[in-house]
Amino acid sequence: MQSQDVAHRHAPASSRTQDPAVDVGQAEAALVEHYPRLVRLAYLVLPPALGRGRRVLTAHALAQRALPRGRKQRALIPAQSTGRDGDPGYAFVRLRVLRTALEASRPRKGLPKLSQLPAPLPQVWGLRLFPRSGGADELALDQRLSALSGPARAAYVLRGLEGLADDDVRRTLKAAGVTRTESALAEANGVPAQYTLLASPEFDACSLQARPTDLMRRRQHTKAALAAAAALAVACALVALPGGGWGPDGAAAPAYAENPAAVAALDPGKVQRVAPAAWKTSARTDFSVWPARGPLTGDDGLLRRALAVWARPGATVRVSATPGTFTGGPAGPPQLLYAGEVDAARVVILHDGLRIARYAEPRNGTEGAALDFARVDGASGAEASALVLGRSDGNVRYLTAPWVRKAAERDLTKPDAAPSPLTLTDGVTSPLASPALRAGDCTSWHVLQLTDASGSRLSTDLGELVPAHLTAGRPGSAGEATGAEGLRAWAPFACSLAAERSAGVRSVNSWAFAEQPLPDASGDGEWVCTRAETWRGDGTAALAQFRTPGGPAGAVVAKATDTMACGPRDPHVLAGVLWKSSGGHWYLLAAGSRGVTSIRSSGGVTASGQGQLLVAKAEQGAQAQLAGTLEGGRKIGGLR
Repeated sequence: MQSQDVAHRHAPASSRTQDPAVDVGQAEAALVEHYPRLVRLAYLVLPPALGRGRRVLTAHALAQRALPRGRKQRALIPAQSTGRDGDPGYAFVRLRVLRTALEASRPRKGLPKLSQLPAPLPQVWGLRLFPRSGGADELALDQRLSALSGPARAAYVLRGLEGLADDDVRRTLKAAGVTRTESALAEANGVPAQYTLLASPEFDACSLQARPTDLMRRRQHTKAALAAAAALAVACALVALPGGGWGPDGAAAPAYAENPAAVAALDPGKVQRVAPAAWKTSARTDFSVWPARGPLTGDDGLLRRALAVWARPGATVRVSATPGTFTGGPAGPPQLLYAGEVDAARVVILHDGLRIARYAEPRNGTEGAALDFARVDGASGAEASALVLGRSDGNVRYLTAPWVRKAAERDLTKPDAAPSPLTLTDGVTSPLASPALRAGDCTSWHVLQLTDASGSRLSTDLGELVPAHLTAGRPGSAGEATGAEGLRAWAPFACSLAAERSAGVRSVNSWAFAEQPLPDASGDGEWVCTRAETWRGDGTAALAQFRTPGGPAGAVVAKATDTMACGPRDPHVLAGVLWKSSGGHWYLLAAGSRGVTSIRSSGGVTASGQGQLLVAKAEQGAQAQLAGTLEGGRKIGGLR
């Protein structure tokens, strides 16, 4: 493998002699880790005249344009404010987001700038996206902010959302191109300091509601397009089939012919129901042996609607799927897992052997129905132990496997705290906090602990139907994370799971691959690799994280996707970080997993050493490439 750049994460410094240099990897890591916060900041600063829907799309576009275009850029950041927890990468992307959001608030002069153009991506055809509605206080605050100028809104948001002092706000606004900073602060003073409301779902541009656009106009345009397509198809057929070919006498049946399996899939009377005790005698521990549960399993009307929507979701149905999951109808009658009322909705969960489909409709009608899909091919044991029934008010309810005996809630950031028991009613848990719905800073991470005859295991909600299974240990021999050692391994790195939301993650493993004595008698640093496997196979993500003694959480120093590193097929990893000691000296720290016999750095730091650890003096902002040698002579590069 070729050597790769080290994505450095600088340790906090008490003083700085020059503005730090930020490379693309460092900025990307900060953008991924704090993406919801950056989008919220852009949404609040953008002019309300855009409308809620366009503000949402523009906020996402500005956050995604925040990465630097060169290999590295000098970060023109106020010296006091290097971002979240001393991260210059976060301060850099925050400043770029703020600058472009303010540009969008200014009147156009001549040709518009990129930030003043309509947001190109993301776009959702046929839907309007906007944040969830808050209360009267949030509405009043939004109206007051809409009356402010762009710089004043930015000043208010930097005070409330980012927690900056006025001197820091002045410097940040000046760096973003605002000339009259005092006027902006004075104007912001006219709005009451209701800063806690800024964390409300009212201003969360990442947790969205969907509604259709103008249906009558869309229908007219669709009919015109279909008519034109039909005319073109007839013309092509007349040209392509002058005297034979695959026409009406071909192998395909007429378009109006009914497929018996497809018809059977719409019949609620043919839905498969597994016997309640089938799992006790089966050698399988997957969804195929789950019985049908819930008080509405005999409601044919509800089942008929769920099956019909699965086969033909209407324009008003919100359809979502994990990456790599197709959303077409079932090939035959699916298996019923649950039908009942969950919070304010009627819910049906079905299984077709490869996918889980969840249909939900309001209690008082079908307006606002939703259809969600998740892949579960190959699921067994821990990965087939729970499904999400519903989420509301920041909580989640699960339907558990019939072999689950006990359920509990555990805060992954507090390894020594006892789990809180959850009640199980016909396999349905009482509500527990969902990290997938949490807004703001990560101070806790609540997970589900299930116990059966074989032991206990942990799963976490990542915003999908199937929770991700958490393990700990060396790849290829990892075990459940419920033991004392596994819980301690996960505690400082639990919040890094936020980077894996809505990515189709099947399982996440945490592996402490090295412990490194730090220079200047600073104690021992801990190196951990967390690897997320997906249901579809590709899209795997490996994060290298570094934690200093006494630090409450680890810092992501490198990330790679679609790599074998840190996984069962190649349980080796090499990573590095630029670190400042308590004595004020800068060092390059590098560590490899067991089996690494030597490490060499080149580029901005030239050094080499035997064994799996390397420490070398460095200059602030230095860039280095890492290469390692394994037992047997194979070369590996640094994770990035």
